[in-house]
Amino acid sequence: MTMFQIHTEMTAPAASKPLLEQAKRSLGMIPNLERVMAESPALLEGYVHLWELFDTTSLSPIERQVVYQTANFENQCEYCVPWHTKLAQMAGMASSEIEALRQGTKLEDPRLESLRQFTKSLILNRGKIVEVELKAFLAVGYSAQQALEVILGIAVKTMSNYTNSIAGTPLDKAVEKLRWEKPIISMQSNTDKV
Repeated sequence: MTMFQIHTEMTAPAASKPLLEQAKRSLGMIPNLERVMAESPALLEGYVHLWELFDTTSLSPIERQVVYQTANFENQCEYCVPWHTKLAQMAGMASSEIEALRQGTKLEDPRLESLRQFTKSLILNRGKIVEVELKAFLAVGYSAQQALEVILGIAVKTMSNYTNSIAGTPLDKAVEKLRWEKPIISMQSNTDKV
C-alpha cells in the first residue's frame, strides 16, 4: 500500500490544480509524476518552473535529453527513463544514442559522450569532480555556462527521480511500451558454474 496519492484535478490541493491543468494542455494528459507531486504544491511548482528554465538554457534539446537520461539511468528511475526515451525521440535523437543512454553505454557522438560523462561524474561524485573532468568537458567545446546548466538539469531530475523512488509512481500507459529496468550483472549461483 502506498502512502502517496495519485491526484486528479478534483482531489489535488487548490494550488496544484492550475499546474495539473497546464500539464494536461501541454501533453494532452497529466502524467502520474505530476499527479503524485501535486500533494506538495511547492514541489510541483518548483519542478515545473525548473523544467521550463532548463528549456531556456544554451543546451540543445538533444543535449538536455542526454543530461536528463543520464540522471535517470544513474538514479535508476524506472518511471523517467521511458518518458525521456519518448522525449529524446521527439527531439530527433538517433535511435542508437537513445538505446546507449538506456543501457548506460558510450554514445557514438564524442561531444554528447563528453556531456554524458560530465553529467554522470557530477551525479556519482555529488558535484566533487576532479579538474581533468571539467577540462575534458570544456575541451570538446562546452562552456562554463553550460557546465552550470548541467547542474540545473540534474536538479530537475533529482526532484522527479526521488519522488518516483519514494512514491513508487506507476508508469503511464502513454510510455508503457518503452518500459525500462536498469541493466545489471546478476550473481551466478554455484549450480550455474557446473
